Amino acid sequence: MPEILVCKVDDLNDGESMRVELDPDDIAIFRVEGQFYATGDLCTHEDWSLGEESELDGHEVECCLHQGRFDVPDRRGDLLPGDRCTQDLSVRVVDDEVWVDA
Repeated sequence: MPEILVCKVDDLNDGESMRVELDPDDIAIFRVEGQFYATGDLCTHEDWSLGEESELDGHEVECCLHQGRFDVPDRRGDLLPGDRCTQDLSVRVVDDEVWVDA
């Protein structure tokens, strides 16, 4: 998988997320307790952006469409309808840059 630069460290504060548009599938970047995580951007239940249109609460992201919740570090769905794991992408921070294997 190619490694791509998705953002700078300062682009996201703790507790924030963002969507990164890629071809063919967008990804979501989360910053939780100083750590960066990347997943597929779409909720596993419905086509809804987890990085841009959802709420990050502690270590969980809630899809605002149907309130499915996903544990960001563990990638598991915690509350129906978010009952499947989100895609796990490898993240690497180098100096002030966040890189993802996408």
